[in-house]
Amino acid sequence: MISSARIRDRYENYRQLMRWDKPIGTLLLLWPTLWALWLATGGKPHLPIVAIFCLGTFLMRSAGCVINDYADRDFDAHVARTSQRPFARGTVSQKEALLLAAFLALLSFLLVLPLNTLTKLLSVPALLVAASYPFTKRFFPMPQAYLGIAFSFGIPMGFAAETGAVPALAWLLLLANLFWVIAYDTAYAMADKPDDLKLGIKTSAITLGDYDVAGIMICHAVFLGLMSGIGLHLALAWPYFLGLAAAAALMALQYRDIRRRDRAKCFKAFLDNNRVGAVVFAGLALSYLV
Repeated sequence: MISSARIRDRYENYRQLMRWDKPIGTLLLLWPTLWALWLATGGKPHLPIVAIFCLGTFLMRSAGCVINDYADRDFDAHVARTSQRPFARGTVSQKEALLLAAFLALLSFLLVLPLNTLTKLLSVPALLVAASYPFTKRFFPMPQAYLGIAFSFGIPMGFAAETGAVPALAWLLLLANLFWVIAYDTAYAMADKPDDLKLGIKTSAITLGDYDVAGIMICHAVFLGLMSGIGLHLALAWPYFLGLAAAAALMALQYRDIRRRDRAKCFKAFLDNNRVGAVVFAGLALSYLV
């Protein structure tokens, strides 16, 4: 029989592999999905659909982390920030990781079965993009842009689930979110830049070189511009624009953290984007209430 201590060890390894101890990725994936659900319904999303997307976001992010660590299994031990991940420590096998990722993906697919056909169809490319992202770091000079697509698929799926269609507004919101993802994940990549250069991994922080900080702030500005355009087009109320103003202030604070390229402060700037997503959502939700 397997001892209870061994079971606890396996659970802890799997929990770390799925990043359940670090919810930031789930939150950054969830905020744009919630924006989409609220925009698609004029601030009145169906609660069962909201619940499905919240749980689906959690499961897909967990699966994505497992696949990411599987893809990076030969690199993580050589990167200071990832050297204690389960693969780097040798506490999980490749077979275990693939089975766990498949199980999480299956659970995610079961969640969308009650939804309409278009949503189910969109779940297929969403899974493929999420699963293939980790491998783009080998050859694509801007994998953060590919991640932006993966982290934005909840937007068209949310519109499809609520309205049965994916209008131009959904694609515009996806484009805005794409720039936001590039911004915050470039800050994340700046924290690992010295290690990634040694390993030959491609990131936007490396591709942009001395223009990494400028690139982040430009992407933030484009995000705010597109989100402002969406608000003006839909004639959203003042709380929405107050939320964007708060987001702009938080982004300005991030510049203070990233301008000297200190690794710890760059990672802090990445984490602070959770607050950006939260204030944008708060402004959006309040705009429909007033």
